[in-house]
Amino acid sequence: MSFSPEETGGLEAAANQPFSQAWAKKYLRKLAECDDRVEALNRSEIAAELATTLMQTLRTTSVQAWAKTEALLSQEIIRHQIDPQLIDPWAVTKDAHQIYQTALSAYAQQISPPKFSTWIAKDLGDIRQKYIADDPRVIGFISMQFHYSGQILLQLTPPTQQPSLSVYLKVIDDHLYMPLQRAYQAAAKHAYDAPPLQAVQRILPLCTEIATKIVERVMQLYPDYQCSTGRLDDPNIRISSVRDAEMFQVYLWVCILENNISAVQQELFPLCVMLYPRLKVRWDLVRQLIELLGIEIHSRLEPQQAAYFVPYYQSLWAMFSPEVFPDNAS
Repeated sequence: MSFSPEETGGLEAAANQPFSQAWAKKYLRKLAECDDRVEALNRSEIAAELATTLMQTLRTTSVQAWAKTEALLSQEIIRHQIDPQLIDPWAVTKDAHQIYQTALSAYAQQISPPKFSTWIAKDLGDIRQKYIADDPRVIGFISMQFHYSGQILLQLTPPTQQPSLSVYLKVIDDHLYMPLQRAYQAAAKHAYDAPPLQAVQRILPLCTEIATKIVERVMQLYPDYQCSTGRLDDPNIRISSVRDAEMFQVYLWVCILENNISAVQQELFPLCVMLYPRLKVRWDLVRQLIELLGIEIHSRLEPQQAAYFVPYYQSLWAMFSPEVFPDNAS
């Protein structure tokens, strides 16, 4: 996705640019802690050598990732009555191969992750839109394919370089799990000083901070909790948990900017119903995340700004309530 005024037009850019800039600034703050490690790398040798090695594994990586995705979700196609023709494994693996090739190239050249995010956003947005056009639920398969591809690449990476490479992989996960392009497009339809847009812009830079605080609190409340891939305090699971807490926030932004709940109804809810039981994520834990998110929203916004979140937050809570998913439901 490109956000330049030449490509989007003056009016759209006026609303879109501050929104996308705020998202880029969030990345900068998040990545500040990694700067020392990145600077310590021999950019012309070590990063390039690793990228070359990993590129040679991409074909195999994509196939392995699809096998894992199919093992996890093949039964969900039947359960959710999704047309299997909408999920072409060859097309998905090809898209994943191309995206990770671009990511590894950016890593080899030591292009900054925020700049990489801007460069790759359109491609990832197009991929996301292509697969959800006929059925938004397909995003569950696509996002897991890409996620598994990234995890396999990370496992092949020396531990000293995993932190710096993982930032590039997180960019890909973020753009596929989160409806960022939809949020940008919705923001572009608002006047720069529109109160709903200003409310979202106020909380947007705090997204990762809020998500991290929520996950830390959930870990305290569920010290012995274990999902299908490990404990909540496992580093990789913690990263995924923070991403999920960010994802819930972005879907709320979209609801506010579009002034309707369809993004949650058509994408987020089916995605959670499809993935969480398979990953052994309990619904009471999801409710805890949503409850903590509500507390954070009200503590960080002025009442008049928080008011824009209230109807969509209440709908989100109702959809995941004990009346829908009893505590003993899986």
